[in-house]
Amino acid sequence: MDLDALTAARRDDWDRLARLAQQSRLSGVEADELIDRYQAGASDLSLIRTSIGVSVQGEGLSLSLSRARRRFTGTSTNVLERVTMFFIADLPAALYRVRWLTLAIVAATAVVAVAEGVWLNTHPGFLLHLGTAAQLTTYANQSFVGYYSAHPDPSFAGQVWTHNATLTAVCIVFGITGVVPIYFLMQNAMEVGQANAILTQYGSADHFWLYIAPHGQLELYSVFIAGAAGLLIFWAWVAPGKNTRIEALAEAGRSMFIIVIGLIITLAISGTIEGFVTRQSWPWPVKIGIGTLALAIVVVYQWVVGRRAFRAGRTGDLDEFESGSRQLIAD
Repeated sequence: MDLDALTAARRDDWDRLARLAQQSRLSGVEADELIDRYQAGASDLSLIRTSIGVSVQGEGLSLSLSRARRRFTGTSTNVLERVTMFFIADLPAALYRVRWLTLAIVAATAVVAVAEGVWLNTHPGFLLHLGTAAQLTTYANQSFVGYYSAHPDPSFAGQVWTHNATLTAVCIVFGITGVVPIYFLMQNAMEVGQANAILTQYGSADHFWLYIAPHGQLELYSVFIAGAAGLLIFWAWVAPGKNTRIEALAEAGRSMFIIVIGLIITLAISGTIEGFVTRQSWPWPVKIGIGTLALAIVVVYQWVVGRRAFRAGRTGDLDEFESGSRQLIAD
């Protein structure tokens, strides 16, 4: 494509688009003309970027298109309204999209953790590969429980939240590989099985269940959601459907990274429970009940609120204007 020839042929049209986009008031005829010139300009920009890449002409046209888009998409949404829509529509819809894969990961994790725990409990000699008998005894009778009271409540909760949020974000960011989420999930499942076997063999099985149950329900479910989000990004690349791989990957990436924000919140809740509830001397039914309630709220948010938002047409992805041009359009 000859960029100079295209520029010469379209210069008047682009200039007119720029003038209309900058006008403070538009008549009905001018508004229709703005939309027509926007569509034609978007086609030109797609052609320029596909054939030439970055250019002065393309960047100038992109600026005019951006101004035009703001004109006919109306007044910018109030920040509070956008935040509200994010939490009642975009985030739950994105979570709803990974609901079945989340359950599949729950089942797979349970199978691996149980298998690991049963194997080590029936072959306790293999536990010595994880540490000496003295180290395992200390872990089962002191370190496991002492971990929850080793630091002040606020700093402990913050430390747990930061650690878990970082791991789940990495799981989603590197989800395109398909390997990283599976590695994290399987490692997590095996560590759960190993911890259970150590505490069972050294007489502290009750500590395993009691100390994990309050915060672990929501924490583990958040990890499962992160794994599902990462694997969905990978699957969008492997099986893009009717879209190109780039389009499918971009759509899945935008939707799934919304989940990162949701998981930061859920992990903050589970970290708060771990830092402020688990270590308390309250009755265990109360502490476990708090964790169960937190999990139930997230599950209802994902399955019920998410279902409503998804049926209303939300997917967690940006709309057409926000996400920009996706393919060439010919008149």
